[in-house]
Amino acid sequence: MKKVVEGSHAVSEAVRLARVDVISAYPITPQTHIVELLSEYCSDGTLNARFLRVESEHSAMAALIGAASAGVRTFTATSSQGLALMHELLHWAAGARLPIVMAEVNRALAPGWNIWTEQTDSLAQRDTGWIQLYCEDAQEALDTTLQAFRLAETVHLPVMVVLDAFFLSHTYEPVDIPEPEEADRFLPPFQPAFCLDTENPAAFNQLAPPNAYMEMRRSMQDAMESALDVLDAIEDDYERLFGRRYGAVEAVHCDDADIILVTSGTITSTSRLVLRQLREKGEKVGLVKMKAFRPFPFEALRIHTAHAKKLAVIDRNFSFGAGGIFAQEIRSALCNLARRPLVFGYVAGLGGRDVTTDVIEDIYWRTKTSAHPEAESIWIGLHQPAPAA
Repeated sequence: MKKVVEGSHAVSEAVRLARVDVISAYPITPQTHIVELLSEYCSDGTLNARFLRVESEHSAMAALIGAASAGVRTFTATSSQGLALMHELLHWAAGARLPIVMAEVNRALAPGWNIWTEQTDSLAQRDTGWIQLYCEDAQEALDTTLQAFRLAETVHLPVMVVLDAFFLSHTYEPVDIPEPEEADRFLPPFQPAFCLDTENPAAFNQLAPPNAYMEMRRSMQDAMESALDVLDAIEDDYERLFGRRYGAVEAVHCDDADIILVTSGTITSTSRLVLRQLREKGEKVGLVKMKAFRPFPFEALRIHTAHAKKLAVIDRNFSFGAGGIFAQEIRSALCNLARRPLVFGYVAGLGGRDVTTDVIEDIYWRTKTSAHPEAESIWIGLHQPAPAA
């Protein structure tokens, strides 16, 4: 069924199709539309789920940890300060190997108070053990959310489906929404590998002494390392049913490219237009879209960038004292290769500032005309102070 919906509601529709059992959420702009629609579905009987209204995002995740431990399918959504408040419990969810799915609508962190898009909130959680998948448009947000449940329930790790505030969450687009019976063929009922059970009592979240803790963490890493292959197999099934797939990394015109733009989220859509315009002018430019950030797609990135001379990484995020976070990780992924492209890191669009076609084209020409990066992170679009009178 084709329907024009906003990006947030595309996520809501996927959660409905997943037949989630428990939803727990605290409202925070700009994710609120996701759980508002889900609360309506729970109220009118469209979705047979328990909707838990809690007093904070910390409590929302705590409630889902309890529900997931009892063996039911769970979902929440948050943004920015709400995600930061969840931070402690993100570790608990991942360490307990609970397949919770969360939509995270990227929003800048305060202060100053800002409700517009920036990826720093989700990337600040990169070491918590959550899988992170970044979406470009509303169709991908729906598809990825539905896939996320199957991925989480296969590798026993929580999954964060990430989408840009307003540029995606509040923008209306045509979206193909599967019929419930089609979704059921793709996503069977949840069968937990372990759960709270009075007939088979077990201890959960116990003290982990030094002779056990490292093995627990290694097991989580093994699950992370398997997740990309599992996602690939899931996408094979999804493509057979619905005709769509995305890949952990998407490469466009990279085989002959001297310079490759590396993007994530909605900046990718704008970059596709710039890519076409530059290719029409004869420029050897390609595009790599990063969908998966955790686990990091080392091998795919190396393959797709192998022939390039330079990468222009556009980061809508920043790690203070270091630089753009995708650029950092990409440099790390390439550093041991005998032949590797130069990595130019650009920071743009913080706090929701527009990243237009002109901005992206400027980034391309800066990269092409520079022998080496002028800095670890090149800030694009700063408002220069007015000259002294």
